[in-house]
Amino acid sequence: MVRQPHFRRALLALVLLVTPWMAWAAFPSTARLADTDLVLNGQGVRYRVVFKVYEMALYTGKPVTTAEQLLALPGPKRLSFVALRELPGTDLGLAFLKGLSSNASKEQVQKHVVSTNRLIEIFSGKPKLMPGETFAMEFVPGKGTQFFIQDQPQGAPVGDAEFFNMVLRIWVGPSPADHQLRDRLLGKTD
Repeated sequence: MVRQPHFRRALLALVLLVTPWMAWAAFPSTARLADTDLVLNGQGVRYRVVFKVYEMALYTGKPVTTAEQLLALPGPKRLSFVALRELPGTDLGLAFLKGLSSNASKEQVQKHVVSTNRLIEIFSGKPKLMPGETFAMEFVPGKGTQFFIQDQPQGAPVGDAEFFNMVLRIWVGPSPADHQLRDRLLGKTD
């Protein structure tokens, strides 16, 4: 039993190695936004190759199962995220820009360049998000999209419903960030 300290160190190393792979989030089944009760439409993990990047949840006024239903649904919506590994802010901002550009026309991207730049600035302005840290995007009709990091609002809301739909398309559009994640956000578990 002299080797027990080595076993403990090996076990600790294994725990530290596996921790980024573990899911952190326990998203609530409902959220309240702008005097509206939202339901958890779906949640899932964003993978990049085999690595878990973040877990996210989509909240809507009523359940939807297709991207078309989601994009046509009026009212407030929320995207909640929990980082599952260290995420450099610049990488996250660039990934969002790539997702916007892959799922919207050049005209739409150009029309919403101010809001898009704000999205990129917010996440690129944070050196990194650490595992367990949160970020969110909330849309309220008539007010726009509010971005949050660690539950703290990041500036004033920007954009309109068309801009938020562009943001949603990053995950549910024709070229989603992750096909399995898209299905989970839309409530499909198989």
